[in-house]
Amino acid sequence: MEEQQPDASAPKRRVRTESSARPLSEVYDVALLDLDGVVYAGGEAIDHAVASLETARSAGMHLAYVTNNAARTPERVAEHLTELGVPADPAEVITSAQAVARLISERLPTGSKVLTVGGEGLRSALRERGLEPVAGLDDGPAAVVQGFHPEVDWERLAEASYAVAEGLPWFASNTDLTIPTGRGTAPGNGALVEAVHIATGRRPVVAGKPLPPMHRETVLRTGAERPLVVGDRLDTDIEGAYTGGVDSLLVLTGVTAPAQLLAAAPRHRPTYVAADLRGLLASQPEVAAERPTGTGGFRCGGWHARVEEGALVLAGDGDDPADGLRALCAAAWEEAGDGGSRLDPTRALDRLGW
Repeated sequence: MEEQQPDASAPKRRVRTESSARPLSEVYDVALLDLDGVVYAGGEAIDHAVASLETARSAGMHLAYVTNNAARTPERVAEHLTELGVPADPAEVITSAQAVARLISERLPTGSKVLTVGGEGLRSALRERGLEPVAGLDDGPAAVVQGFHPEVDWERLAEASYAVAEGLPWFASNTDLTIPTGRGTAPGNGALVEAVHIATGRRPVVAGKPLPPMHRETVLRTGAERPLVVGDRLDTDIEGAYTGGVDSLLVLTGVTAPAQLLAAAPRHRPTYVAADLRGLLASQPEVAAERPTGTGGFRCGGWHARVEEGALVLAGDGDDPADGLRALCAAAWEEAGDGGSRLDPTRALDRLGW
């Protein structure tokens, strides 16, 4: 399959989530699933994830697991998913380590040494591309690469800083500042990259979501023709889908809070929204403008959202809080235009229990 290019017809300013009469698992051929905050958190499966993915696969949807976390190999990630009750093959796992390794291999000769700050996931990806990971500047590397691993320490960061300061090409698997864990939010690879930036004044070439190298790696490895990106982060998953010109589903089981979704700029607005991965198995309701009736605002399910005196107002008694959030998104995004909404959502979200 040819490499998928960003779709020039992709919406540049989404003003509401879209509807689908059929379950998303029937509309799209491959679900490109983020892992942390979508399938699991802190190593444990998120509620409804296992059953939802099993049902989606049984319905004929292919599953691929796309993660910015470069710490583990695809084999280890697949093993973990299988342990959680989501049978997975290593070929179904795509990591930012693989994306950055391809990027480096396209710029350096086969056999080049790369000073590697990260774990086995990153080292394995480099070897797959014919590159040799090394630990220090004295080993004669031709480039430097950083990828997250919980055991990265000051000594490794200092060694990377010395090499980057000497002018070696510098790459990063991703620059996520945080990662979700079972205990809360923790520093991510972006925080470690920032330490080297502070020491050297330079910035790396980045491969991971939301940038094109990760989208390219995913399409090359999955052969997806009509993919659906499924994620919990606006600035990586959803922006990555926007950049790639493909549709997206935001699930509210990870780092994005409803208030952040309402304030999203155009590149961070998902095609669909759901509370969790059960959204893959459901149709998506229509969000309709109420202006033709003279009432203003938007409705979804039994909820009605509008802007009033600088705040979002929600009325109605719908059964599904997600419908209320969809209506609120439309009201906020239309008012914000090409920027991010600054409307106060507090009272409206309180009505939904968020």
